[in-house]
Amino acid sequence: MRLFYTPEIADDDIELPQEEAGHCIRVLRMTQGDRIRLTDGKGYFYDAVITAVSGKRCLVHIEGRERQEPLWRGYLQIAVAPAKLMDRNEWFVEKAVEIGVDKITFLKTEHSERDTIKMERITKMAISAMKQSQKATLPAIEGMIRFREFLGSAFDGDKYIAHCGSVSKIHLKDALLPGRNVRVLIGPEGDFSSEEVEMAVKAGYRPVSLGPSRLRTETAALAAVHLMSLAGEIKQ
Repeated sequence: MRLFYTPEIADDDIELPQEEAGHCIRVLRMTQGDRIRLTDGKGYFYDAVITAVSGKRCLVHIEGRERQEPLWRGYLQIAVAPAKLMDRNEWFVEKAVEIGVDKITFLKTEHSERDTIKMERITKMAISAMKQSQKATLPAIEGMIRFREFLGSAFDGDKYIAHCGSVSKIHLKDALLPGRNVRVLIGPEGDFSSEEVEMAVKAGYRPVSLGPSRLRTETAALAAVHLMSLAGEIKQ
């Protein structure tokens, strides 16, 4: 059944958001009486039926609500310095949401190649990936926060920083414990500076490796998301 994103569902009779209505009516050619499924991005699916179609408007009636059970244990956050090319950041967000993550934060670091993130486009990519992967929860996305400021933010869980320095590091897959809250930091193409790594360690972050290969920023971030998701996976 087709899945549509409707963030505000406060009644049994609602109107689809404009963009979702357009896709439903003009692209999919759905009409009155057709059944669809909605998600509010807050953990719930809704079974609905189209009650009226008029111009660009699509009205639906909610027939039932179902909470999606958690797909992993713990809270998973990835914080990454964005790649220079915006399409690489969009690709990462799309794949990270498909795999499963609770929060994505973009970092402004010493060697960052970008100072801004187009949040509207990134959010649209995340919504599309949530629907495609049949998830009912939209990850939180935090745009461009300075590294030092981010280190000062509270986090109740295990904290790791992946970097290419020569210090002794454990592989992230061996460091992760099932069901834990996890936050992983990924640097830019030029890596974190030695000062940033030192600051992170002092703030309680454990240095980790993602293997012997030198990975692009978005590849490293996605590898970290996959490892976190696997560690917290709930067997169906």
